[in-house]
Amino acid sequence: MSVAPSTRELAHPLCDEIRLESVLHALSDPLRLRVVRDLALAEQELTCSHFGLPITKSTLTHHFRVLRESGVIRQIYRGTAKMNGLRRADLDALFPGLLDGVLGAAAAQEARLGRTRMRRQGAVR
Repeated sequence: MSVAPSTRELAHPLCDEIRLESVLHALSDPLRLRVVRDLALAEQELTCSHFGLPITKSTLTHHFRVLRESGVIRQIYRGTAKMNGLRRADLDALFPGLLDGVLGAAAAQEARLGRTRMRRQGAVR
């Protein structure tokens, strides 16, 4: 893992240090998967506050650390903002089709579960 020389620089795994099991673990949490989906849709770096997740700041920090240390995202400081970017090129090179497959499956599940909720509420027949 690349070592952070100062408190403003964060350590990230080098590309050859990224492991499939760590990536899958990071993507297995619904909140972390939501962050990855948002980053993939945005196709640009986003601040931590952009996501508006219903969790405490310390829990949010934990989720971003798991994503960063697994190699799924890259975090850098720009002024006082911590910016988050998806490491799509690295992940696609290491695990071709994995990220697209997981994101596609997550979208299909959301659509399926959304329809199920609507049926329960009587909005869909």
